[in-house]
Amino acid sequence: MKQHKYLAGIIGNCSYIAHIDTMANVAWMCWPYFDSSFVFGRLLDDEKGGTFSITPTHIIEAKQYYLTNTNILCTEFNCKDGKFRVIDFAPRFFQNDRSFMPLMLFRKIEIIEGEPEVTVICDPVYEYSDRTAKTQSGSHHILYTDLGMDMRLTSDVPLTYVLTKRKFLLTKTSYLCFSQNYSLEASLEHTAEDFLKKTAAYWRSWVRYSTICNFHQKEVIRSCLILKLHQFEDTGAIIAASTTSLPEAPGSGRNWDYRYCWIRDAHYTLNALELIGHGAELERYAHFIQNVALRADGRYSPVYSIRGEIDFPEKIVPLKGYLGNQPVRVGNQALEHIQNDVYGQIIVSLLPLFVDEKFAFEKLASATKLTHNILKQIENTMEESDAGLWEQRTSSQQYCYTYLFHWAGCNAAKKIASLIDDSAMFEKADQLLKKSIEKIESFYDEKEKAYTQSRKPGQYDASLFQLITMNYLDPDSDRAKNHLATLEKNLKFHDSLVYRYVHEDDFGKPETTFFVCSFWYVEALACVGRVEEAIQKFSNLVEYGNHLGLFSEDVDDKTGSQWGNFPQTYSHVGLVNAAFRIERKLDRPNFIFYEKKGTYNNGKSVHYCK
Repeated sequence: MKQHKYLAGIIGNCSYIAHIDTMANVAWMCWPYFDSSFVFGRLLDDEKGGTFSITPTHIIEAKQYYLTNTNILCTEFNCKDGKFRVIDFAPRFFQNDRSFMPLMLFRKIEIIEGEPEVTVICDPVYEYSDRTAKTQSGSHHILYTDLGMDMRLTSDVPLTYVLTKRKFLLTKTSYLCFSQNYSLEASLEHTAEDFLKKTAAYWRSWVRYSTICNFHQKEVIRSCLILKLHQFEDTGAIIAASTTSLPEAPGSGRNWDYRYCWIRDAHYTLNALELIGHGAELERYAHFIQNVALRADGRYSPVYSIRGEIDFPEKIVPLKGYLGNQPVRVGNQALEHIQNDVYGQIIVSLLPLFVDEKFAFEKLASATKLTHNILKQIENTMEESDAGLWEQRTSSQQYCYTYLFHWAGCNAAKKIASLIDDSAMFEKADQLLKKSIEKIESFYDEKEKAYTQSRKPGQYDASLFQLITMNYLDPDSDRAKNHLATLEKNLKFHDSLVYRYVHEDDFGKPETTFFVCSFWYVEALACVGRVEEAIQKFSNLVEYGNHLGLFSEDVDDKTGSQWGNFPQTYSHVGLVNAAFRIERKLDRPNFIFYEKKGTYNNGKSVHYCK
């Protein structure tokens, strides 16, 4: 079977995200919000999805890359009649003491040599292709109407050529700005060049003031830049991915909409961003959590819209689907689920606000009240079955992973209580901590010397690598090492890839590996002292990224193909956390690691340091 990769990169400004493929097509862009209808959606339907393309006539080859340490994407074409590159970016920089991130997509068509022939097409759609645009021409812009909102393309490309989709010679560097009907205050060229310079400076400053580990630094930087794009700055919500309905495996029916904020996913993302020293994202997310809508029964939903609401029931829309894979889903049924691990994740996510001196002025009464309320929810749900982190749709049971986060949340609450001198909180957290430990231990299989996913014998789960990485189990203990060995025997497959589980669920047995699980495995290896193995497997895993180092949700263990929503925050979080874990275990923070020819005894390449 041929290997399949998502040949696209993403740009964004924490207001929207656009996917640009290797032929400079805007393959996917939802507007004006992450969870709005797409404006350009060829990713899911190449006929009805709309088009924004810059296509050379006589192409020889193309390559795509990011400007170093930015979210600015370049697609470079070598043609028979010349060379040019398309520079795509979403403006983001500081202006008037605040973030400036307008709903604008800039496309600079920069001539390198010759006079290449190109075609520029811009045909937006809306309401998942139910609405198509009418056009009105101005002197330097095209106005698109009848979409539910007006949109504008401002360009110094002859507009007649754009409207008629006619080929033309690129004789000078040209610019396009797609916006929500904004008129520019200065010339297009001046605005584009000014915004490009300031946006590049913003991203490079963001990276410069990050604490990036030396181990696989380039990959860590790219992952952190990708994670940053997935936080909606206006509310602080963090989405799991910017796409919907990219299948976990071809023909599997496992096609989900991930354009929402899962409390669980956000917890992991914040943990990665905290590792690199960025606290502003945590502050925004804390504000989001304090303002989310509770369900009618007073519970927290496992997932929210970026506005903090529970208003996105799952439905199917009539589109072809990615590579013909249906259904195409909008909304997510998970909002109806009971997933009780979220309570511990909320407290753990808020803990830095109390313990980190950088947030000395953020120890608000509202956060303390929230912690009390979450502890009450842990108490109320201690004996309850739920859908689990893998979101079973037709069954409910008690999961070891849920109690692991009850345990983690109670530990965090005890630390908070000690810092704010709240004896009632401390006593409640300590009481629930002991109950959580009892629950976790009830999943221990004495014969197999490992913890099981549920109380069904023989069902193992890669999330339980975290019993080691979260220090529930002492990594130096035989119990931890035996647990790891059993998970390896039951979950690990080809070339470091790990299945989340191998037993049947609502849709049968999983056909692809859930990629973050492989990084959880790498972390566990490092924790128990198998550092050389962790390094080797990490190096294997980074090869499963696409040409830009972006990772999908799932990887086929037979072909190395990428599947599932893309890029997936979980996967990039896994990379960042595993890299930091390995660096800590090496205890050589001043060494820079790089790939060089060399071997272990098994003949595989290894890392050297300098």
